[in-house]
Amino acid sequence: MINNDILRRLSTIFELTDEKVRTIFALSQCEISEAQLANYLKEKDDADYQEILDVEFASFLNGLIIDKRGPSDGPVRQTEEQLTNNMIFNKIKIALSLKAEEVISILELAELRLGKYELSAFFRNANNKHYRDCSDDVLSTFLKGLKIKFQ
Repeated sequence: MINNDILRRLSTIFELTDEKVRTIFALSQCEISEAQLANYLKEKDDADYQEILDVEFASFLNGLIIDKRGPSDGPVRQTEEQLTNNMIFNKIKIALSLKAEEVISILELAELRLGKYELSAFFRNANNKHYRDCSDDVLSTFLKGLKIKFQ
């Protein structure tokens, strides 16, 4: 999925103001201007559209975890340079403190049925033989389920 689309959808789901989104970025030591954010939130066919880089979106997701759960003890977490759908899905799950059963029920709200074992394959280490790539469809369905749950 496109990072900008996910940012836009999360902002809508959690009713985040532009200032709140910028604050969430800042929680993970990523400062963005009002103009940058406005360009990130534009549709792809807009002339001012600016693609959000993986490292920037990882900062937002890490900031979302801090915003929803509070800062963690210990060293500051290194921001990922590259993101996969699996990583994005996992960060959102962590930020919302969701258990497997809750994720499954959110997916069911959007009419996708996954078993606990199928779901856990998305959150395994990429080197694990049971690891499975999270498709754009699954991530999009999860976001759709979140929208239903929170609105």
